[in-house]
Amino acid sequence: MRLTNCLWNAKKVGEMTKKYANLPESYIDRSMEQVVWKTPRNNPRYLPRTVKKKKFYFGQERPWTYAFANQNSIGEVKSKVFVEPIKNWSFFKGDRVEILVGPDKGKQGIVGQIIQERNWVIVDGLNCELEEVSHYQGHLSMVQQKEKPLLVTSEVALVDPSDLQGCSVEWRFTENGERVRVSTRTGKIIPIPSMSIETYDYKTPKTYKESEKDTTEDLLTKITFEPLLKTFEMEIMDNMGIKEDRIPAPTFWY
Repeated sequence: MRLTNCLWNAKKVGEMTKKYANLPESYIDRSMEQVVWKTPRNNPRYLPRTVKKKKFYFGQERPWTYAFANQNSIGEVKSKVFVEPIKNWSFFKGDRVEILVGPDKGKQGIVGQIIQERNWVIVDGLNCELEEVSHYQGHLSMVQQKEKPLLVTSEVALVDPSDLQGCSVEWRFTENGERVRVSTRTGKIIPIPSMSIETYDYKTPKTYKESEKDTTEDLLTKITFEPLLKTFEMEIMDNMGIKEDRIPAPTFWY
């Protein structure tokens, strides 16, 4: 089976991550951008050249955060990580899954976070490890539980809602043309949970309420600017009813 390296291209941000971020893709690209070297500017001896970081390490930190930038700081060497490509992603936030490995094998839980770049899901309250929180000067350190990620290819399985047992799924189409997940064991449809449309700022299309500063749909279709063959000064004078009656003095070029 062919594997792909998740370090080679900065554009390998998963679609699930982009939807969860609720941010423009251009903003995510700018947040990830790191300049390794560039030629001096305003110097005729150099052509303008910029070398940017291309290899990124994707972990549990999200690409638009400062923690991701620190994790991928220039000069930081990370070992290569190979990720099995998944053609049809079948796991969503809010899904009930069964853990297949580790001390919590056989337990079921709810998916709380998806890291598509590494084929990971994090199950709330399960597959945890103790982590020591770095202490500040004069204070004692603390220990907290943190969920470890699980591979969707071999370490978790979706739960069939008809019998609450783990199963494998495949995508099919209904008679109405709707694309749905179906359990291969029972043939029952596994609906996509409503939590899957939640974003980083916890806004969903149904629960979002417009504020005074939001741009409404009426303003989007309304033309608020018409280009004119006038300078800014000429447009102001026309709006204020000012007419230019001065005669400019002749100028000569030698």
